[in-house]
Amino acid sequence: MEEAGPSQPRGWDQQDPEALIDDQDPQGEEAADLSAFQREYEDDHSWEQLQEDEHGHLRAIDMREEQRAKRKRLLSAAMSARIRRGMIRYLQVVVDLSRAASIQDMRPNRAAAMASVLVSFIREFFDQNPLSHLGIIIMRNGRSERLSELSASPEFHINKLRSNLDAGGDASLMNGLDMAVDSLKAIPSYGHREVLVLFAALSTCDPGNIQDSVKSAQQHKCRVSCIGLAAEVHICRLSAQETGGTYGVALGEKHMEELVMGHAPPPPSRAADSAASLVRMGFPQRRPEGSDSMALIGKECTLLSGGFTCPRCLALVPELPSSCHVCGLTLVSSPHLARSYHHLFPIKPFVEVSADAVTQAMAAPNTQQRLQANDSSIWCYSCSSNLIQPDEADNTEAGVVVRCPDCGLFFCYDCDSYIHESLHNCPGCEAVGTEERFDDAVKMVE
Repeated sequence: MEEAGPSQPRGWDQQDPEALIDDQDPQGEEAADLSAFQREYEDDHSWEQLQEDEHGHLRAIDMREEQRAKRKRLLSAAMSARIRRGMIRYLQVVVDLSRAASIQDMRPNRAAAMASVLVSFIREFFDQNPLSHLGIIIMRNGRSERLSELSASPEFHINKLRSNLDAGGDASLMNGLDMAVDSLKAIPSYGHREVLVLFAALSTCDPGNIQDSVKSAQQHKCRVSCIGLAAEVHICRLSAQETGGTYGVALGEKHMEELVMGHAPPPPSRAADSAASLVRMGFPQRRPEGSDSMALIGKECTLLSGGFTCPRCLALVPELPSSCHVCGLTLVSSPHLARSYHHLFPIKPFVEVSADAVTQAMAAPNTQQRLQANDSSIWCYSCSSNLIQPDEADNTEAGVVVRCPDCGLFFCYDCDSYIHESLHNCPGCEAVGTEERFDDAVKMVE
């Protein structure tokens, strides 16, 4: 007959004994409190919203000041319209996945934060540079690994990046630079060679003199830019200065995103770095999709339907833009060329106007924003939002109001950002031009 053991206290969880914390263990209680605090305030970054005046006192958040700070990047891009820029870029992104990337000062850690920003950056890079190529190199365990070759497929790079986020070991900036420069040596003279380094560590473990790698990048006309996640590192700043790149240290996730996204538009190019030359390109025809048009497409000979036919050698490629794997001809479409020219001819920056100027324009008899004759408000020409009075239902404030210098129409801050970053055309100027052309056509008919 078996003896019964000691009676178990009521409420004791037999399936999860590790969840019990000894009341006499102060370290266990502190760990439990810290874990509960992290779960409660994991996504709360309210301290980032605090602002101080010139005397160091906390003040209320001014939405207009924040919008003016974001418009500085748009104004700087528009003011540099006469600067020479490269349309065909070859960019190698070097990502630090050493043990420093597993630090949790960014949520959930630095590696995940970098991956999230890079996913948005890759899509934005190919949206603004449709004729360019990008590759990814990672640094971990004292070595550099080529994650993806130079190509123009954003989804290919994103899938490779998301499946290789294991961090460990030390970072070797020398190995990363050498691999990036070696892959950019064979780029033609019309291509702009760039290296973007996301460095999470405070030191680099190199097998030799890293100064030689910086000199090699300078000799091969590779522009090296670095973004630090911890603190300023001297060798990163030196690499950027010697090669004509930029260097910045991220203060947080939002600041890191701004620094990385700043490399999406093509940077100014020096005349000595790349010579102006004609590039031979082909405009292939798209094959019909269906079971009847299945063929072996691309260098890997993948059985697919559709695809594009090279006009020179009639080889099949799966997507555009790309290079023909048989004759090496650059294959693009006309929309790709059109989207590449907006950096060379950007629209003029809109001018910020005060509330009094908007009110005076509203009183004019021929103001085009007036949707109704008896309306006492003025509206954004693009989204029809009220520019004077905020929307009380959405609990929003009146933001920055801007005006196009050509057509004279008013726009809100959100439409200003969308027009300069994505649309690259002023809706008011297009509408005014359409009306003028219509009037001229009517006069010719009459």
